[in-house]
Amino acid sequence: MASSQLPLLLSLFLILLLQLLSTKAKLLNSKLLTSTILSQLSTTTHVNETKPIVYFEVTKPNKLPRTKPCSQLILSHDFGNTYRKPLVLANYTPPSHCTSLKLSKIILEWKATCEGRQFDRIFGVWLGGVELLRGCTAEPTAIGVMWSVDKDITRYQSLLVKNQTQTFAVHLSNIVDNTYTGVYHVNITIKFYPTEEKLNSHENDLDYPSSRFFANADLILPISRNLPWNDGLWFEITSPMDAQVKEFKIPQNAYRAVLEIYLSFHQEDEFWYSNFPNEYISTNHLGNTPGNGPFREVVVSLDDEIVGTIWPFTVIYTGGINFLFWSPITGIGSFDLPSYDIEITPFLGNILDGKNHKFGFSVTNGMNVWFVDANLHLWLDSKSRKTQGKVLEHNVSALHVYSQSDFKGLDGTVLTNVSRSMFSSGWVNSSYGEMTTEWIQDFRYTNSMSISKDATKQIINQMIHFNDSVYTRMPNYSVYSMYSYKRFPLGISTDVLDKGNESYSLVTNITLGFNEKESQIAGSDFSFGSLQNLQNGEVLVAIQDNHVLNALWNTKQAYEYHGSDLCYFRNISSLNDNILYDILSNTCMQ
Repeated sequence: MASSQLPLLLSLFLILLLQLLSTKAKLLNSKLLTSTILSQLSTTTHVNETKPIVYFEVTKPNKLPRTKPCSQLILSHDFGNTYRKPLVLANYTPPSHCTSLKLSKIILEWKATCEGRQFDRIFGVWLGGVELLRGCTAEPTAIGVMWSVDKDITRYQSLLVKNQTQTFAVHLSNIVDNTYTGVYHVNITIKFYPTEEKLNSHENDLDYPSSRFFANADLILPISRNLPWNDGLWFEITSPMDAQVKEFKIPQNAYRAVLEIYLSFHQEDEFWYSNFPNEYISTNHLGNTPGNGPFREVVVSLDDEIVGTIWPFTVIYTGGINFLFWSPITGIGSFDLPSYDIEITPFLGNILDGKNHKFGFSVTNGMNVWFVDANLHLWLDSKSRKTQGKVLEHNVSALHVYSQSDFKGLDGTVLTNVSRSMFSSGWVNSSYGEMTTEWIQDFRYTNSMSISKDATKQIINQMIHFNDSVYTRMPNYSVYSMYSYKRFPLGISTDVLDKGNESYSLVTNITLGFNEKESQIAGSDFSFGSLQNLQNGEVLVAIQDNHVLNALWNTKQAYEYHGSDLCYFRNISSLNDNILYDILSNTCMQ
């Protein structure tokens, strides 16, 4: 499932109520109290609803051509008691009446409903072992919820139009019993949009080198576990020493390679950004509290050599921190988790020998459990049986870590700063000529924790800077460049307010942001995008004699995207399950 049985931060602060009754009470001593209050929240909220709640993730719409799509229903299934049971499989053959046309857009549509009581659950969708979508389910109510995801999967076109039957696989591990009754009813459809008659620039001239960099990959290889598995095709990483490896072999006429990484974090590391240092845990005798500090990175290796890292966005699932935050506006990236690209082109010279090689995945400071797999996108030279290449330079800095803790008992502060950078370059010689590619990553991270009031008040502020760039050139001119500057702010504060007479208020505030500026230049073609996406939320729960009296929750989100393809602005706010305002615009401001 997406989250551990009890949302960690909410569990922690509900349990800390006991400290107001007994100063010697320990953290995580009363799961019973926590479970009781969470159960009351589940049953006392949404009581006025008379029809299913539509949950949604605020994101920009897909820019679609004006052509009529042809659609194919791939799977319709009810995910009931599916825990540790085989993945749901379907045969996929591309519809010839769709794929015989020239396509400009392919959309995967996920639609789901659920009613009853259920945790949030993680799900994955694969075609031929290539992951197409990873997401989290909505947490249902007794009256029911519904949500949908429309994901642009055009980059997988070579896989989707392959004229052969492939295995379509879906994993959604769910438990249904007398307590957890929610069954997820899912329909998955793929929509194929034919290209409009007029094409832009060099879109039809794939012999033009720069256009090939804007084109989709010719071949996609799965870097995932093979069927049959009962618990998803992703690799499970359970500790800092755990490294998962997959062997692969590529065609010898490749001239570009990009590794697309999917990842998600669960159980002890679902809230890794709030994990305490081990010293704090041992000094305060906190038992099974998740530790290893608040910093994580996913390390990607090729034949045991680091070729890239990912400092992940802090996706908060629909049951995370407090599930009331995400009704009906869900957390950024929770329904459609982001994937991350690692440029492998500089290293092609090492793997064009027709032999098996291996990708490895590990998580710095990682705890049980991370789900990681990847797709290897390859561009092939149709005029050559074999390309050649060589790695010119490869420098990976060590992690620069600064950590300072100052605490007395349960109260104190923890500061963590981390940085890393890497630079790689290599050339590939194909029928397009000799192209040299440079791959650069630069990271900065800071996390501060403040713990006070005998640990009944905690504040976390974190910022991740995640920047990468690719630059490819011929001997006399530039072929392709890509720049991406990402910034992920996160703020969480929780406080227990003692009102007297065994009456308390739990106040939780959250700030979550995903900001990115990116650009791509290929010859005379240019694209850019700038995204500012910020959520702010507050939940107030009133408790007396261990009973929930009432709860109020408010979520605001401002989403602003300006790009070469479209502009989109949305400013929305909800109070409990009601939308207070929803302002939309698709006008580009000068």
